[in-house]
Formats: sequence, structure tokens, C-alpha cells
Amino acid sequence: MIKTDVVIIGAGAAGLMCASNAGYRGRSVTVLDMGKKPARKILISGGGRCNFTNENAAPEHYICNNPHFIKSSLSRYKAEDFIELVERHGLEYHHKTLGQLFCDNSAQDLVDILLTECEWAGVTVQLRTEVLAIEKTPSGFVVKTTNESYECESLVVASGGLTMPKLGASPIGYKIAQQFDLNVIPTCPALVPFTLHEHDKQRFDGLSGISLLAEVSSESGVMFKENILFTHRGLSGPAVLQISSFWQAGQAITINLLPEYNLKETIGMWREHSAQKSLKNQMSTLLPKRFVEVLVEEGHIVEKSINQLTHSEIDTLCHYIHQWQIKPNGTEGYRTAEVTLGGVDTDELSSKTFESKQVPGLYFIGEVIDVTGFLGGYNFQFCWASGVASGQVV
Repeated sequence: MIKTDVVIIGAGAAGLMCASNAGYRGRSVTVLDMGKKPARKILISGGGRCNFTNENAAPEHYICNNPHFIKSSLSRYKAEDFIELVERHGLEYHHKTLGQLFCDNSAQDLVDILLTECEWAGVTVQLRTEVLAIEKTPSGFVVKTTNESYECESLVVASGGLTMPKLGASPIGYKIAQQFDLNVIPTCPALVPFTLHEHDKQRFDGLSGISLLAEVSSESGVMFKENILFTHRGLSGPAVLQISSFWQAGQAITINLLPEYNLKETIGMWREHSAQKSLKNQMSTLLPKRFVEVLVEEGHIVEKSINQLTHSEIDTLCHYIHQWQIKPNGTEGYRTAEVTLGGVDTDELSSKTFESKQVPGLYFIGEVIDVTGFLGGYNFQFCWASGVASGQVV
């Protein structure tokens, strides 16, 4: 039996952040992870460069059954705090659109920083270790693994969600919560591409790889204006990934294919200056040509010159372009999802420390709990914030 003050299950973003903060306070900390490498999700995120935070991280960019829960941790550990940490280590990074920050070189640089912090704080990281059972004791917990058993005062569950199972995603965090009678909000994939019904896949078969700016809306009225991408399975791109967190099976999504134009006004201008030109050619100046060809084949764009269009044809086209509705067949699931929606109910946890209200000494942080950020570094920022909040008290 190995005795340690704190056991953290999961060597990901939240777990490593918690570990170093606890270690710097003089606590003996052991991090357990079943993988061969720590922080595997960080390594592949952002195309291998990791969108590690967002300068606009605020509660309104998160989905949670209790929207007030995340205010405390996000206000106490902000994006600029994490930026200060990585700058101290000399990380080279750059800004992208919408407040996103990425590593210049490789996400490995960021992982090295987290591991260096853990090393300086005296943290032990034990890989290739699967947790088999957990017992509550009068003084804390006993964690039984495939290698050793650990006795600890504080147990932190930072096991992540169910996304990307090839990286070793596991439901262990939810099982631990249920073992101690904590409520778990039903989970589903989020920030995930849509698949289409077979007839729609055939309609758009030749559009794979085409990307365009669009406004995508859910039936609940949530809207995102970013790029969409046609794939051989369906629809992806930032706007689609964002709206997937607000989509439920059977619902349609509405897409404004020309969010920066009023098509009716544009056609009016064409009537004045380009009346003899074909509608097809003019629409090809606004939308990808292959997409326009599909709309022509389906009769949404009539093969007429601008001056031949009837008011009815213009109204019908404008409605279609600005309010294109499509009903996804489903999503690509946890295999390609960025995050997991749902998780350990935040009503079960302290918003300041992330400690269980029912079980003293038991903490849940990061993606395992019912907090899901928007696309763009928000989920990592919540991992850093929840890791710091718990690491300061365990």
C-alpha cells in the first residue's frame, strides 16, 4: 500500500494542472493514468498545435445545467493567468480568430510545460495504470489499480469524457460518481460533425471538401456564424460543430448560406447592372461553383438571365439560400467528437473547490463534469481553471 496525500485519476489537462498546484502546496500527489503517454488529447488537439485557451472565456460560452456554477472558477483563473504560465516557460504561440490561442510549433511543447510544473512540484505521474476499485475509509480513500494500491486523503477524478475512444477514453469517472450516489447528467457527443441521410449524401456527393461561411441555427434559436464544411459523410466545420452541442436527434438545422448578403437586394443590383447575365453565373460569384451546380440540378437556381426572373422565383430562391433547412441523420459520435456533453451533475459539487457536497475529499474536475465549452479553446480553459481551483484545496 502506497500512502500519498492526493490521488488524481487522469493525466490530462485538468489532472496535471491540479497536480502541480497541489504539489506546490507541499502535498504529496500521485497521478494515475491508463495510457502510455500523458495528455494524449492535448497532443492531437488543434491539428497537433493545441488551441489551449480563449481570451474571451466567460460563462456565456459554456453549456451547463447550472449556468452559475462556472462563474467562480473562471473568474479566479482566467485566460491571461494561463498565458502568463506558458510565457514563463517560453512557449511560442499565436492568436487566431475569435480569441483563440495556438502553440506555434507543437502541442508537445505545452505538455512538456505541464509535466515540468509537475516535476518541480514533486508530483508522481504513474502511467499504464488502470483503476480497478475505490473504497471509502475513515481517513480518505483506497484506490486499487493494476499495479499498486494507494491510500489517500483526497481523491480527484479528472478522467475526462467519452470522446476519442482510441485514446483510451473511459466511463470510469461517471462510475465513481455513481458509486458514491452522485447524479450524472446523461452524456452524448458534442462539438461533433453531422452525418446525413442517404438521399442527402447522394445529393451532395460531389461537394466533399467545399467550405463556406454560413450562419447555422438550431431549433432552439442558438446561432453560430462560422464556416461549414461538406464531407463525404455529411457536414462539419466550426459552425456545425458548435451547433451540434444544441442539436437533438430528429431536429432540423437552418443554414443561412449567404450571411453577409441580402440576396434580394443583391439581385436588385444585378437587375440594374448585369441584367443580361445568367443567374447561375452571378450566384457563382457568391457561392462555390460546385454547390451552385447542385442547386441548378435541383431547380433551386433557375437557368435564366437576371432580367427574366419573376418575383416569385426571386422570393423562392432567397428563402432557400437564407433559410436552407436540413435534418441530420445523426452525428459521427464519440469517435470524432471534441468533447462530451453532460457528466457529473454540478449541483453535486462546490463551485469554488469542485469537492463533492456528499463525500468529503472527493473531487471532480474537467470534462468529466457537466460543463461543455464552445469550440475554440474554451474547454481547455475550464480544465485549467477547475484544476487550479481544486489543486489549491486538496
